[in-house]
Amino acid sequence: MTVRRLLALPVLAVLLSGCGIRATEVPTDFGAAPSRVQCSSAGPDVSAQPSGGLDVRVFLLCGSSLVAVDRSVRVPDGAADSRRRVLVAQGLLDELAATPSSAEQAAGYVTDVRGGMTAGGPRTGDPEDTLRLSVAPGGLTSAALAQVVCTFSDSAAAESDGSVVLGGPGSAPPRRYECTDEVRSRPGTEQPPSSAVTEG
Repeated sequence: MTVRRLLALPVLAVLLSGCGIRATEVPTDFGAAPSRVQCSSAGPDVSAQPSGGLDVRVFLLCGSSLVAVDRSVRVPDGAADSRRRVLVAQGLLDELAATPSSAEQAAGYVTDVRGGMTAGGPRTGDPEDTLRLSVAPGGLTSAALAQVVCTFSDSAAAESDGSVVLGGPGSAPPRRYECTDEVRSRPGTEQPPSSAVTEG
């Protein structure tokens, strides 16, 4: 009996070792690792900001949505309200068109707004808060228009209800645009809602 028991021990050890989970050499593919980009609100690049400027926020593209980042634009002291709105709008356009900082680029921030676009005041017959762009709003990509509208709506360029009245360089009448949650979530496919402006 003793000899039989001794001979059974190695067999029992082999059987018990097979109860665990074995490593496999078969490759598995569960997709790419999750992104570490947080797309959180980024602080301003102090070295690139003018001293004594007006603190503003501009909306950049990050992932598939719009995210606000801090910026600063210079507005001369004593500017009249109408002139101030145009200066703020121009400063915002310049910031939107600027290349994001290296830290922002590393976090995934980009912009679809191209440089050279200018902002001007209303023409005769336009509502007094109209901003005339050098590029017709309809000529911008959906993402660029969303960036402009949402950035303006969060600034001194907006009306009291947060909407913005935008026109282009042509004779087409300006329209009132709004920045909505849907636009901020899907700027590439969701156009900012707009409506005709009737008051002169």
